Amino acid sequence: MSLPFALATRALDAILARPALALTEVGSPYRELRSPMSPAQVGMVRVWEGPAAISRVVYVGLTVPPIGLDSHMVFAFTAPKSGVPHFTVDSVHGGGYYAYHLDLIPRAELSSHLSYMDSAYHPLTALYEEASQREGLSRAHIGPRQHALMSPWMLVHRADGTAFRAMDPIVDAYVSHWLGLVSAGLPDDVAASLGDTDLATRDATVRANLFSPAVDPVWAQVSRLLGEAASDEIRDVLIGGPLT
Repeated sequence: MSLPFALATRALDAILARPALALTEVGSPYRELRSPMSPAQVGMVRVWEGPAAISRVVYVGLTVPPIGLDSHMVFAFTAPKSGVPHFTVDSVHGGGYYAYHLDLIPRAELSSHLSYMDSAYHPLTALYEEASQREGLSRAHIGPRQHALMSPWMLVHRADGTAFRAMDPIVDAYVSHWLGLVSAGLPDDVAASLGDTDLATRDATVRANLFSPAVDPVWAQVSRLLGEAASDEIRDVLIGGPLT
């Protein structure tokens, strides 16, 4: 089991271990991923759907030893009309280094919804500050537009092996806090404060931007590896399109 796989799937396993979420896997896996350059399988997409608090969970794994790529990504999306943030963790080894990002993606504008920010994010502050200052971490190459689509509590770094291994309890804490929000829901007054936001419409727009090749250059790399059609299908699953 590789370190990137272990880091991402510990969060995935924690989510799937909650029977109350009633998540059901679609396909087994949903898609195998292959490259036009080789008939060998290079990865997979797994998808779970739920009837209530979590609408869809997506895992995308790509492992291509000839180019030194080992990448594992998990997105867990809350219901369209929910104010509870989405959860994501991405872990990669490539180019001789490890990298990761970990975040709860806001469902409403934080700067104008202070009680929402305090409820959903402030409990992570001490953990975020401590984890951001660890030795063995360096700046990840992520642009301002990508930062703007995420939260200020996003942890995103390149890491040496020691620092990467030490991320396990940080991921556990983030996913535990998020699952608490999913289980309990936002406090009534916080949920009411989001009444000025069309949560479903905003979410559709944000997800289209978040997974846009114009915003995230990783999609150009995925297209080169898997072909345009496969890359487009993965993005459509993440955006929330219908499953086939």
